[in-house]
Amino acid sequence: MTGGSISRTRAWVMACRPRTLTAAVAPVAAGTGLAHMHGGFALLPALAALAVAMLIQVGTNLANDYYDYQKGGDDEGRLGPVRVTQAGLIEGRDVLRGALLAFGLSMAAGVYLGLVAGWPVLAIGVACIASGIAYTGGPWPLGYHGLGDVFVFVFFGLVAVAGTSYVQVLEFRPDSLTAGVALGAASTAILVVNNLRDMETDARAGKRTLAVRIGPGWTKVQYVCLLGLTAAVPLAGVVLHGWSRWVLLSLCALPAVAGPLRLVLTFREPVALNRALAGTARFLGLFGVLLGLGFALG
Repeated sequence: MTGGSISRTRAWVMACRPRTLTAAVAPVAAGTGLAHMHGGFALLPALAALAVAMLIQVGTNLANDYYDYQKGGDDEGRLGPVRVTQAGLIEGRDVLRGALLAFGLSMAAGVYLGLVAGWPVLAIGVACIASGIAYTGGPWPLGYHGLGDVFVFVFFGLVAVAGTSYVQVLEFRPDSLTAGVALGAASTAILVVNNLRDMETDARAGKRTLAVRIGPGWTKVQYVCLLGLTAAVPLAGVVLHGWSRWVLLSLCALPAVAGPLRLVLTFREPVALNRALAGTARFLGLFGVLLGLGFALG
């Protein structure tokens, strides 16, 4: 694929990686449903939380595109979706500016949430942005030292769900962290597939992801455990928090991950994991929406 074969607009869409936005939408859907269950649904804060999550996801994607190329993590042997900086579709400095713009817009929406719910929300927003940049940027990038899984679990699970609930209910509810475990585990499963596919190229570039550190066998075990944890949370919530059994509606998403699971366990060529990556992202989106619906119905 060459720069002349696609438009600049299309290149920017590719750089934002819209298929990854389920990792932003799903926890907000779950957190909003939880807020509704607790009698605190508020439309404008919910929409602002969605905007913040999506903009941070886009900013992180653009920052990764830029920094991975600068650090040698993306080269001609890349098996995943096209990275626009490496492919020469957009200048690196423009991609970095795009990342900063996305982060800046997320802060603007975060200021509104801070006015609604207080300064701790702003502090959390700053931490999310800083971590998004530090994932592949800075002197000690998290993703290059095996901490990407922790970053995704915390910020796209615990923080996203609990934060979305908090800005609507205006108080912390412990069960928001329980729900966040499910979304964090499913979001991390996406990263696990990505890192399993890129093990060889990451190792060559000195990118010591958790998959590189523990090897393909244990990475497959990690993926299975993350899916199991996701499925266990609705059941645990019914027992521990008295959630309505409507939350078990989220388990209807499990068939969507059967194909990706089979691919992860049996793939021969790493490029086949692109389908598992997309399938796991679809599962996350469906699970998050169904869990949020279950909360609302309950």
